[in-house]
Amino acid sequence: MEIQVVRRQLKVIILLTVFFLMGNNLAQSQSGKLRTVVTTDGEIDDVDTFLRYLLYTNEFDTEGLIYSSSMWHWKGDEKGTKFTSEMEMTRNIYGEDLTNLRWPGTNWIQELLTEYKKVHPNLLLHDTNYPSSEELLAVVKVGNIDFEGEMEQRTEGSELIAQKLLDDDPREIFLQAWGGTNTIARALKSIEEDHSKTKNWKDIKEKVSRKAIIYTIMDQDATYKNYIGPNWPEIRVFYNANQFWCFAYPWKKVVPKSQQPYLEGSFMGPNIINNHGPLLKKYYAYGDGQKQEGDPNHFEGDISKIANTDRGSFSKYDFISEGDSPAFLHLVDVGLDNYSDPSRGGWSGRFVQSEENPFKYEDGKASADFNPESGEMDPRYPQTRWIKAMQLDFAARADWCVKPFDEANHPPKIRISEGNTLSVKAGEELTIHFSASDPDDHKVAFSAWCYAEAGDGAVQIESQEASAKIKIPANAEQGAKYHIIVEGTDTGFPALTRYQRVILEVTSGKD
Repeated sequence: MEIQVVRRQLKVIILLTVFFLMGNNLAQSQSGKLRTVVTTDGEIDDVDTFLRYLLYTNEFDTEGLIYSSSMWHWKGDEKGTKFTSEMEMTRNIYGEDLTNLRWPGTNWIQELLTEYKKVHPNLLLHDTNYPSSEELLAVVKVGNIDFEGEMEQRTEGSELIAQKLLDDDPREIFLQAWGGTNTIARALKSIEEDHSKTKNWKDIKEKVSRKAIIYTIMDQDATYKNYIGPNWPEIRVFYNANQFWCFAYPWKKVVPKSQQPYLEGSFMGPNIINNHGPLLKKYYAYGDGQKQEGDPNHFEGDISKIANTDRGSFSKYDFISEGDSPAFLHLVDVGLDNYSDPSRGGWSGRFVQSEENPFKYEDGKASADFNPESGEMDPRYPQTRWIKAMQLDFAARADWCVKPFDEANHPPKIRISEGNTLSVKAGEELTIHFSASDPDDHKVAFSAWCYAEAGDGAVQIESQEASAKIKIPANAEQGAKYHIIVEGTDTGFPALTRYQRVILEVTSGKD
């Protein structure tokens, strides 16, 4: 019996590895871009996430922008039907028998795309891959919005997702759940209803399971637990329940002090919000005087209302929240090579394989990184370690909205002479060499460090100007992998950082 269990576990691990490799190869074999669909409940932090998202749409193919619901926001059926949340937190905060909850409407995406259209010509000066507002408007759909977790109705949004999962494009569909997973669940339910009685159902289910990746920020309804997980257990899920908080409302309690200045109004105001065109003027920040229609809980724009609350320490233009940005940042290739293997860590955080479900990657204590500022293992540090680089990158793209190419900064490209995967022996000493090309002819400063938590521990590194000397531990086991991150930061403003990951695999361990 134990042998059979082990064999089954090995089979699952092998299949999962094949799925990751197939997906990554297929994605690269097409347009070179990854496909994604966004589902959003429209909270103010979704709006801010979307504004940042628009400045990165040159990096991937946006194939759906879908209004959905969550435990925090739903429209109601406009018939007075009362609803009580399945989620304990929502019941405790808002009570029972509600007919709607903080619904922001189904126009805010279109309104922001109107502003995006105004800056689009300038964005094209920096990258011709930016999609037009018309292309993005064409994929805006309304999904399942009437109630938290509602997945009974087929909607335009759910049908779009189902169609993408079934189409002949072999690239994966990266499904972002900025709110609940109910519209995604309805799409999968429709596929099951339409095909489960057909002779090729097994092939269809395998295709969809191989094609879909869900990146979800918490469980914002119960549809993953109640439907997706039990019925589609081999769909990969990247589950961010801890790390996103550093990019959300309580960031001052979570983000290391050294990173906080890049979220404060003194940085956000001049470098992102003001004098960067009409799109970014819509960005919600503390004390900005803005108020989202439909959400009575949005008070942050009025400084006088936060003065005597637990948010009294916030100042004008301070960051409020972009709790969903880690989802799309997983698609931005900055050289960390973490798309197909989220355990490697990157701008979207770092996740470890679930002990219960090998197709699910989770954050939490098991994926904690050592935080040098606190001197402790920190479950949020896999995200917070990148905040400075992410915020400077955001500021550079804000400049792209208004500046010509030669007055803005653009990221360098880093190269490793020896390649990104090297075989080493226990006790070996080696040197890797790196270089950079910068589109603005800025000088690039390098550093190299070992990402111990992403691999099997630490190695000694002596980082030099364009190389790094590395010593493999004498007691390294065969098969161990050590992750070296090479960072290159240019001297432009905002200073931009890109990376290369070098994985050292021990092929000859200690005697």
